Order: sequence, then C-alpha cells, then structure tokens
Amino acid sequence: MARAEQVLVLEPQHELKFRGPFTDVVTATLKLTNPTDRNVCFKVKTTAPRRYCVRPNSGVIDAGSSINVSVMLQPFDYDPNEKSKHKFMVQSLLAPFDMTDMEGVWKEAKPEELMDSKLRCTFEMPLENDKTTEHSVLPKSASASLDDGEVKKIMEECKRLQMEVQRLREENIKIREDDGLRKRKVTSAAAPHAASSMTASAMRDEGLSTRVLALCVLFFVIGVIIGKLAL
Repeated sequence: MARAEQVLVLEPQHELKFRGPFTDVVTATLKLTNPTDRNVCFKVKTTAPRRYCVRPNSGVIDAGSSINVSVMLQPFDYDPNEKSKHKFMVQSLLAPFDMTDMEGVWKEAKPEELMDSKLRCTFEMPLENDKTTEHSVLPKSASASLDDGEVKKIMEECKRLQMEVQRLREENIKIREDDGLRKRKVTSAAAPHAASSMTASAMRDEGLSTRVLALCVLFFVIGVIIGKLAL
C-alpha cells in the first residue's frame, strides 16, 4: 500500500543550499509548517550523519504552527568538481490524541501511516565579484550615513581638540621653565648659607685642634715634672 501524502509544508521544498566558504560551520534553515488541525510528529534524517548537525532533529509540530530546523554543515575541504550526494528526509506522522511517548508512537506506527519528503544538498562558493561588491558597498553605505552637517561637526571637533593639545603643550613648557627658575633661586639663596656653615664648621674644627694641642703640651709638662720628682 502506498504511503500517505506529506501533510507538512517544507521551505525549501526540494533542495538545501549551503553557501561557502566551508572553513567554518555553514547553516541552512529548513522551515516545517503544519497546516492541519492535528499535531504532527516529525523526524529529520540524513545520508551523512557525521557531516551534519540538525537541531531539532525530531519533535512535535502543533496544529497550524511551524518550526525552523537548523541544518549545520561541518567544515570540510571543498572540491568544486565533486558533486554532493548528501540527502535529507523529513519523516512525519499524525500524532495520536492520547500520545504520551513519542518514541513509542514511532515504533508502533504502521508503514502506511508514515509520510516523508526528500531533499538534496548543494554546495556553492561565493563568486569573486560578489566579494568585491560586498566590500565596495560597505564603505559607501557607511559614508552615506553621515550628512554634510555631521561631517562639519566632526571636523570642528577635531580642530578644537588640536587647539586644546597645543594649549596643554604650551602650559607644560611654561611650567617646566618656572620650575627651573625656582630651582635656580633656591640654589643661589642656599649658597651663602652653605658658605657660612662651612666657615663655622672650619672655625669649630680649628678651635678643637688648638684645645687638643694645648692638652697634649700640658700632659707633657706634667709628665716631665713627675719624672724629675721621681729622680
């Protein structure tokens, strides 16, 4: 007996396109819509399960609602001469009204109750002129977002900042000059005081030397006198 016709509406219907470069994960979106008045169980299968990650890969679509399925192609070395043989299948069945275990429903489903749709995969690399167009459009759109008034304001702000930098630079130079002048004044003022200190120190040293010499002479004379008395 032939299987029932697919009740889900697939977008896209027949082909999943993956656009490179394929040095990173590339994602294609598959939209599943349930136009019926019944909940529908679905599963997404592929002939290359190691090459793709599908989220969600199964579930229930409520009546009159839809769901987006992300199909993520893993990075690989792309060969333009190699045609893709990868395929996907969307399998579905009407959910029982009293469903409690979705896995049990799939196991007990009869072949004539299953519905399926198949999609093929295609890989595309962006053309060189597309890359050039993308790069050329970005600066144009960025410049177009600024009108003449905003450009004038930016130029005036730049000029004001330049003048502020020049003013700060001049103030810095003046502060350095004032600091040098103060240091020279402090040095010149401290010079007489240092000279007087040196003179006083020298006088103290000279007085100390004279006292030491006098004491030495006194001890010598006392020693001579004591020596004579002992004789």
